[in-house]
Amino acid sequence: MDQVECVVIGAGVVGLAVARALALAGREVLVLEAASAIGTGTSSRNSEVIHAGIYYAAGSLKARLCVQGKAMLYDYCAERGIGHRRCGKLLVATAPAQLAQLQDVIDKARRNGVDDLVLLSAAQARALEPQLACEAAVYSPSTGIVDSHGLMLALQGDVENAGGIVVLNSPLAHAEYAQGAINLVANDGTQLQASTVLNAAGLQAPALAGRFKGLDPRHVPRAWFAKGNYFTLAGRAPFSHLIYPLPQAAGLGVHLTLDLGGQAKFGPDVQWVESPDDLVVDPARGDAFYAEVRKYWPSLADGALIPGYAGIRPKIHAPDQAACDFVIQGPADHGVPGLVNLFGIESPGLTSALAIGDYVRDLLADRSVAEL
Repeated sequence: MDQVECVVIGAGVVGLAVARALALAGREVLVLEAASAIGTGTSSRNSEVIHAGIYYAAGSLKARLCVQGKAMLYDYCAERGIGHRRCGKLLVATAPAQLAQLQDVIDKARRNGVDDLVLLSAAQARALEPQLACEAAVYSPSTGIVDSHGLMLALQGDVENAGGIVVLNSPLAHAEYAQGAINLVANDGTQLQASTVLNAAGLQAPALAGRFKGLDPRHVPRAWFAKGNYFTLAGRAPFSHLIYPLPQAAGLGVHLTLDLGGQAKFGPDVQWVESPDDLVVDPARGDAFYAEVRKYWPSLADGALIPGYAGIRPKIHAPDQAACDFVIQGPADHGVPGLVNLFGIESPGLTSALAIGDYVRDLLADRSVAEL
């Protein structure tokens, strides 16, 4: 049986960032990816937004890692020449009853260390975006966009330059802790033994953990799948900033984002589904998109929205429950030496990826020190 020090399961943006942090710390790292390419799941089916850290509960991992990760990500993209733009975002109140929520957003952001938000009147917001309709808005100058695939290629390059290996088409069947090591068995029968395993399988992380012999099932959350549909805009958008409504229970509302070429897309909505493979966009959902978008862009023309793509949020809470924090579960939590599970790494996972990598690296370093 082949032996390796660290195995990272999943080559999405978070798995690659974790692998990079470990490889740069001098660890032997092998990344196993079930698909035929890196980042084919949630990592490439999202808004590609660099979030500021506005929405999350003070003291939560989402708040801490988003704010830390945002700074790291901008620096990393600048150093590596990865496509990105600090375009800013307008968070808009489209009805008088929502005005008080804008100040609540500013207050929550300050508790998270985000102190650059600016409250704008309707006139000030329209001075930035003449096509915008709102009662008032909050301007977030540190929100931006990034080329997620370029980012993942750079992370993979760092892993490999540090001696790590990324292996594609390698789905894992099951794992077991035995005699001080973790034994892994791939679907094709290949066996590996590792001292450390990082479950960064995204949508499949709970299912994978459920196949880990020796891990108490009470530490494995149920997976819930919240599909987000996107529609693209036919023609060029008259906006240069991202436009967001106030957040909803399971997502951030049908917002307008831009790609690095200036093309606009709208979404995601929230559609709870049974399968993470349910990725077809139903054109009929466009009717609801028109209604939501016209709250802040009334002149959106009929027929301007084209079905685009869909992504799945890896939720670990039911539709009627409050949103969960990131769950980064180490040996101190579940009792299995060498195992770290990452559950519910949805938005702002892309923004937080580099900070998550450092967090996991430090978690394992603390464990190593404790074992000396």
